[in-house]
Amino acid sequence: MGKQATEMLKGVLEGIVLAVLSTRPAYGYEITSELRERGFADIVEGTIYAVLVRIEQKGLVDIEKVPSEKGPPRKVYTLNAQGREQLAEFWETWSLLAGRMEQIHREHNEEEN
Repeated sequence: MGKQATEMLKGVLEGIVLAVLSTRPAYGYEITSELRERGFADIVEGTIYAVLVRIEQKGLVDIEKVPSEKGPPRKVYTLNAQGREQLAEFWETWSLLAGRMEQIHREHNEEEN
């Protein structure tokens, strides 16, 4: 992933993590693995944990500590009502921006042809 893609991803990563959590509760490594499976191969676990700390501080998730067979208990994150509202706002903003960007892209292509 190039530098520009990495910077763009940083701007939407919180929304992406909320979207993953909207489907099921998960812990950090599970979220990282799912994102990698979906094509975000360059995402590192530390980046996801930083996002999880932010969304926890914002009160967007509920947390349950679940015993782990290997080491300390895992924090399992579940999207709560406030998180679902934030995710809905994210998708609304995403749709608006994507639509405007597509319009600019089409106009730019028409000018070039």
